[in-house]
Amino acid sequence: MQTRPTVIAMPYGASLDRSAAQRVLRNTYALLSLTLLFSAAVAGAAVAFNLPGPGLILTLVVYFGLLFGIHKLKNRGAAVGLVFALTGFMGWTLGPLLTRTLALPAGGQTVMLALGATGAVFLALSAYATTTKRDLSWMGGFLFAGMIIAMLAGLAAIFFQIPALALTVSAVVALLSAGLILFETKQIVDGGETNYVLATVSLFVSIFNLFTSLLQLFGFASSDD
Repeated sequence: MQTRPTVIAMPYGASLDRSAAQRVLRNTYALLSLTLLFSAAVAGAAVAFNLPGPGLILTLVVYFGLLFGIHKLKNRGAAVGLVFALTGFMGWTLGPLLTRTLALPAGGQTVMLALGATGAVFLALSAYATTTKRDLSWMGGFLFAGMIIAMLAGLAAIFFQIPALALTVSAVVALLSAGLILFETKQIVDGGETNYVLATVSLFVSIFNLFTSLLQLFGFASSDD
């Protein structure tokens, strides 16, 4: 009597979901790398030519305007062009901060320290998000609310010229940005985010906020030396 080998049915749908998530993650990292390089080049040009910042009002209008356009065109090729426009614009806004930091006694070291710390945090959190089985979806609402509060506090620090509040906001934004990098990457891995354009923008903004916050914190520490 012959016995048939036991056949275990594989969850085909789950396999497809994992494959799709991995493809979104690869596309996101590829586009993210290009936008980071482009933004860095624009920021370098802003420093080299000592370009003034666009100002708070123009920054908010262009930033949210481009975000709106990206979300509207997220499934079209034009969205990629808007992503480069957004990241390039953010590189321009970074120029004045880099110029002020580089003018400090240890400005170059401060920039490199912030850059290295940002890279290390991103790599560590990305590695954790792509390997952990824990559900991190609960973090979304908390992080979003925290960013709204931090943004309002940051605007208050600018309008009322409160350096201590601005420093506190930078520290809070750095922590929230690190949390968002973890949450957003995990969303891609779990299939919660299926559009690599939107995923790239989310990660870019979190990395940008982390870097600028660390730059302000390290710059403040350097100015006190």
